[in-house]
Amino acid sequence: MTSHNILIGKGEQPCFLEGRYANRHGLIAGATGTGKTVTLQVLAEGFSCLGIPVFLADIKGDLAGLAQAGTENPKLAERAAALGVTDFSPQAYPVVFWDVFGEQGHPVRATISDMGPLLLSRLMDLSDIQQSVLTLLFKYADDQGLLLLDLKDLRALITHATENTAALGKDYGTVSKQTLGILQRELLELEQQGAEHFFGEPALQLDDLLRSTLDGRGHINILAADQLFLKPALYAIFLLWLLSELYENLPERGDAALPILAFFFDEAHLLFDGAPKVLVDKVEQVVRLIRSKGVGIYFITQNPLDIPEAILGQLGNRVQHALRAFTPKDQKAVKAAAETFRAKPGLDVATVISELGVGEALVSTLIEGGFPSPVERARICPPRSRMGAITPEERQAVMQRSPYRERYTELVERESAYERLSARAGSSVAKAGLGDELQGFLEKAAKSAMNAASSELGRKLGKQLLRGLLGSLNKR
Repeated sequence: MTSHNILIGKGEQPCFLEGRYANRHGLIAGATGTGKTVTLQVLAEGFSCLGIPVFLADIKGDLAGLAQAGTENPKLAERAAALGVTDFSPQAYPVVFWDVFGEQGHPVRATISDMGPLLLSRLMDLSDIQQSVLTLLFKYADDQGLLLLDLKDLRALITHATENTAALGKDYGTVSKQTLGILQRELLELEQQGAEHFFGEPALQLDDLLRSTLDGRGHINILAADQLFLKPALYAIFLLWLLSELYENLPERGDAALPILAFFFDEAHLLFDGAPKVLVDKVEQVVRLIRSKGVGIYFITQNPLDIPEAILGQLGNRVQHALRAFTPKDQKAVKAAAETFRAKPGLDVATVISELGVGEALVSTLIEGGFPSPVERARICPPRSRMGAITPEERQAVMQRSPYRERYTELVERESAYERLSARAGSSVAKAGLGDELQGFLEKAAKSAMNAASSELGRKLGKQLLRGLLGSLNKR
């Protein structure tokens, strides 16, 4: 690794990822067991050494090894030396663990308002009509000053709308109770998936993902995702939410010597499987524009065809591990992957993709002028940190040293839509009860007034009594 470059591997030529082009995004692809995780680990180490913070999801638990130094291994040292690494030695990296469920890392939360109706609709698998109703409810909450922080706030809002569809329809358009009932059922399903752990406060502060150590190494933020991955929609939407938040809140930087964050999106196909066009368009927009905010996005997937073409075309740094061509569909994927590389004389890319061994890859990165380098068949560098999982005790030790040990532990409750709408409902019930009492009193007074109507004086007193009671009732 040179000053502003990361050595990925070496073939006939060394393969570097240049820091100045690291915000142009990238792709790590290949079949299961071909070495994608090691490549990701090597890149994460390289970014950290350059002072660039990293965010990645650890689906299998083996990326947690970045927190521990690797063991002395003559074979790894020999491989590193053969690839031109002269200072290879085991090393641990500054890791911060996060976990949506708060079990294997610091709790990471967002508010319902932060998530917004579009991403929530995708998470709840809503139709276009149902999404439009959810958007309407968000607008109503904004207009009424109702904070939407957690799932009980959203549930209270939907219940309130169900009980007041006529009043809501006057200002916001017709809303059917049937659609609101569907929203309630989908919300219940979301709760059963464990999403209540994710929504609430304190919400994640983006600056906490952009920190470096005192010695200048970027923090490697690892999201424990072995449980989250069992809920694919929540996993994909969480990562997309995080990207959207970065895009919307970070200032413009333009092209700089180094990015401010490297973001790895593992199992990227989950983001696009069955996604509506409006969501894919949003992802494309984020990918296209977030590079000017200094964020490099690296998608990890088995097959390059998992990524929509409009997004794939924006991924300038490519590491392609082996693909197996057993079926016509596999052969199409191999051909498509081969065509994305800048050709190198004498290298038959389509053939080589199926022949690559574990720890080998086809590598093409952006070079001078932002052009892709000719593709190189390369052996990937070995990581310096541990390859594999860590023990629960090692994880706890890392968490105890974390600068965020206290910040996100306790859940914060403040007045929001649930409390305000509950108070309104209680007030309405109290008023209804008081109204019943007044109505009974009014009926008795009316009877007395009727009995006194035999005299002119009685009639006048009766009318005054009735007006007085109705006036008091109207004022309430």
